[in-house]
Amino acid sequence: MPDIPSPIPLIILDVQDAIDQPVWDGKSNPGYLSVIQRLLQFWRSNGWPVLHVKHDEKTPTSSYYLHGPWNGIKQEVAPIEGEAVIIKHENCAFIGTQLDTALKEMNANRIVLTGVVIHNSMDATVRAGKALGYSIILPLDATTAVPVIGPGGTCWDASTVHELTLAILGAEYAEVMSSDDVIAQFSL
Repeated sequence: MPDIPSPIPLIILDVQDAIDQPVWDGKSNPGYLSVIQRLLQFWRSNGWPVLHVKHDEKTPTSSYYLHGPWNGIKQEVAPIEGEAVIIKHENCAFIGTQLDTALKEMNANRIVLTGVVIHNSMDATVRAGKALGYSIILPLDATTAVPVIGPGGTCWDASTVHELTLAILGAEYAEVMSSDDVIAQFSL
């Protein structure tokens, strides 16, 4: 069994009711939420730290609008007593938030990052986290993507966006693996 530095927090990013609005239709990996639930249950059963990052968007037209009807964290992964909720207003969970401070207070230098969507807030958070010195584990099945339309009108389907973003992040910024591999790596 590997020597596991303590603690390694599980971070759940932007998993809010907003992600089920039509603007986010066409998701890849539709089972991502059940995978996050499984990882969350595993972390909780071991008494390991869990951090929830909630996007409170200031733009009223956003599905994540701070005062909007879909801003709440999805019930399936809602925080329980003792689990911190970090509020963010930008795409990156490290910009203008308490995430870095919270991780430093835990003496955490390694994190497991789950959430939505891989080519937006997840990507920004992974890159910033790496620049701040964190070792990031990214379970490939605990996230999702949506189709992307480029400036010239080219449309990339969600699965292609998902796979390409994971390949880019895995090449330099994070350790990409399946949730089964994460659980196996951290099983006692």
